[in-house]
Amino acid sequence: MTDVLRAENVQVVRDGRPILAEASLTVRTGEHWALLGANGAGKSTLLSLLGAQVHPTGGTVAVLGRRLGRVDVRELRSYVGHVNPRHPLTEPLRVREVVLTGVTNSVAPLPRWRPTPEQLARAERLIDTLGLTELRDARWPTLSQGQRGRTLIARALMPEPRLLLLDEPATGLDLPGRERLLDSLDGLRRDHPDLATVLVTHHLEELPVGTTHALLLRDGRPLAQGPAAEVLTSDQVGKCFDLPLVLERHEGRWSVRIRNSRRRA
Repeated sequence: MTDVLRAENVQVVRDGRPILAEASLTVRTGEHWALLGANGAGKSTLLSLLGAQVHPTGGTVAVLGRRLGRVDVRELRSYVGHVNPRHPLTEPLRVREVVLTGVTNSVAPLPRWRPTPEQLARAERLIDTLGLTELRDARWPTLSQGQRGRTLIARALMPEPRLLLLDEPATGLDLPGRERLLDSLDGLRRDHPDLATVLVTHHLEELPVGTTHALLLRDGRPLAQGPAAEVLTSDQVGKCFDLPLVLERHEGRWSVRIRNSRRRA
């Protein structure tokens, strides 16, 4: 396996306040990482570094073998699928049209640009993979939040990136929407075995079955990282969230509860 991402001793300071400190992470081809931590732990900041959206104050970040500070980040971003749940689309585009904007990395279709037959065929395959076959002609304003999320994942995959970054993709979804999203992510793992993913969340229930590795962040510092089965333990996740937690895993999915919690009538 080859390195897709490598961050070494990364620091991020804003307005004199440390956001990240001594954070290191290596993601290889076919690995599926989860970044976990409480609100304010630095998860989204680290994801922005990995997606070449921001530069570190200290340390080094290499994305697809290219070191930040020595490369045109605009070009680099075109090789990274970054799913932003706050996608700023205001036009009533159809699902197929939204997915195709992933080729041009634009919010709306560019004037006079026309997709090739191969690009159209890829868009259709991704729409099918993400469970949107019956919605390919539905317009953006009519979609649920979960349907929009899956559309944006298909969009991010149009340029055939080696890396897909997901920032809390299940936020705000109801139970059916969350389960459809997670099932789609596991489908991507099967259909694109070389794709590496990094998913940010603070809910273990939102981790796909195919999660291979995890990094726990607390107060901007790594607490533990490595294979998911070794990192996601009651003791380590409890330290991460500063709670006495009990983790359980069934058929590849995690659940969590507070140890010895009392139910109120």
